[in-house]
Amino acid sequence: MSTTWTQQLITLPSHGRGSHLVTDFIVSSLPQIRDIKCGLLHLFVQHTSCALSLNENWDDDVRVDMSDALDRIVVEDKAGKGIYRHDAEGSDDMPAHIKSSLIGASVSIPISNGSLATGTWQGIWFLEFRNMKQRRKVLATIQGEKM
Repeated sequence: MSTTWTQQLITLPSHGRGSHLVTDFIVSSLPQIRDIKCGLLHLFVQHTSCALSLNENWDDDVRVDMSDALDRIVVEDKAGKGIYRHDAEGSDDMPAHIKSSLIGASVSIPISNGSLATGTWQGIWFLEFRNMKQRRKVLATIQGEKM
């Protein structure tokens, strides 16, 4: 059996602010996962105002609740009171950076027998923290033992 490494840049569909389930898009973009018996998929979003996470994949309310909770934790300075020094790209700029740091820029998921070994209710989330739709890139690295 041989070990392989591969890397691919994926451009996510454009999403507005919120928490979005992207598992199916990621898997369909990486057909080489099917060739891995035992390995790891590492996803890294190449931006500082969005994030990746593993979480609930069934109930859409969880994603809405997560976005609402993050907005309560890290408030946007819509009134222009000077909460943040960094607001070069608008009132959502610095809150987006803070949320990105809280959630994280990457996830690693085991690959087992040609499939992602997520839990029953786990899916890959893309969290967009900017108000406007953005085109985001994710660097996917697959390493593992081939079937």
